[in-house]
Amino acid sequence: MTKRLIQSHEKILDRVSSETQNLVSVRLQTGSDEKVVAMNISRRTAVIFAGAGLSGTIFHRCRADDNLDAKLRKPGTVEGLFKADLPTPALLLDLDVFERNVARMAEHAGKHDKQMRPHAKTHKCVEIARRQCQAGAIGVCVATVPEAVVMSEGGIDGILLASPIASPSKADRMAVLGRDGRSIMVAVDHPQQVELYEQAAAKAGSKLGVLIDLDVGDHRTGIEPGEASLRLADKVMKSNHLVLRGLQAYSGGSSHIVGWSQRREHSQRALAAAAEARNRFRRSGLPAEILSGASTGTYNIDTELAELSELQAGSYVAMDVDYRRIGGSDGEVFNDFGPALTVLVTVVSANHARQATVDAGFKAFATDRPFGPETKDRKGITYGFKGDEFGILSWESGTPPPRLGDRLELLAPHCDPTVNLYDRIYACRGEQVEAIWSVMDRLPTVKEAKRS
Repeated sequence: MTKRLIQSHEKILDRVSSETQNLVSVRLQTGSDEKVVAMNISRRTAVIFAGAGLSGTIFHRCRADDNLDAKLRKPGTVEGLFKADLPTPALLLDLDVFERNVARMAEHAGKHDKQMRPHAKTHKCVEIARRQCQAGAIGVCVATVPEAVVMSEGGIDGILLASPIASPSKADRMAVLGRDGRSIMVAVDHPQQVELYEQAAAKAGSKLGVLIDLDVGDHRTGIEPGEASLRLADKVMKSNHLVLRGLQAYSGGSSHIVGWSQRREHSQRALAAAAEARNRFRRSGLPAEILSGASTGTYNIDTELAELSELQAGSYVAMDVDYRRIGGSDGEVFNDFGPALTVLVTVVSANHARQATVDAGFKAFATDRPFGPETKDRKGITYGFKGDEFGILSWESGTPPPRLGDRLELLAPHCDPTVNLYDRIYACRGEQVEAIWSVMDRLPTVKEAKRS
């Protein structure tokens, strides 16, 4: 019976071999019998095999496309490129999930009468920021001056540098971005920063918006929300090239607290001081049109605060293992936003009965969390770091083992620093790669790519 099934499978392969696009090895398995047949088949046929109960294809290689290398070098929209063509490890963005995430956050913000200024440090990608703005965001937050430059040069306006600075060169670069009426804001938590920005803006002939950065419990950046913040605001008001716009209050300590009720209690306590500070600014006659803050983990908590005017949440577009673990308002898994960001890896060694090796290790994932990546779709398989370039997959009894050449998608432990390890994002819809987006403009322009 098993022999007849394998012979039948071979006849199917013979019939479809003329649809040649991919060189693959197809593993035919029924019970304990297995046979490997290497041949050219189309991607559509490979999908048919999977649906018929045949195991996955391996050794994917698009041999019919002589322009593959050129396609991989060219940023922007791409045709005829599939996940199977990508060199691994590769950073993927599921466009369907990403678009749902963006739409859901925009809807939530609008429902609660809040503006969106999402944090671009998550993705560091102009095209993602552009799509967020198309969905209603009034701009983006950035964590560094180079991020601000990349976003500005990419045509993104409404940029807020949410991190304080302490060097004239950085102040100069931000002031230059503020020329020609561009909407650029900066956060300050010390009088010296006000002086740096005033001097830089005067030299550049520009105006910079300013938010007073409040310390609401993290003790990382920010000034005490009481009298000290009022004195700092008064110094901004006396400047000729700076415009006080309001306040910033970010409670990073709240964003990853496990348990929605505990997270809600912590964030409400932290932001109560920010709300009072905004009201105090208003009573003192100080501009306070903006109170900017919130995170992905507290997006549906902080919008309850009437004084909060805009959300800085950023990770919601991508998601990661860390956020999934914090729990949602209705369960132990935070699944308000889907896992759009994954790292595609390949099994490169499979010589042991209960483990296999993939080509992605410390250099492919952020390692700042006490846990590693998790598989997106392959249940019962666990990942462990095994060096700079390698990771180990192990699996539960009864789980189909990964085979040499198999490809898996893994969720990053922490999305922001993982993205920072790559120069590009492959924007995918299903198995097709629709576009290649540059991270921090590290890829050459289309014109430069053609010359190379």
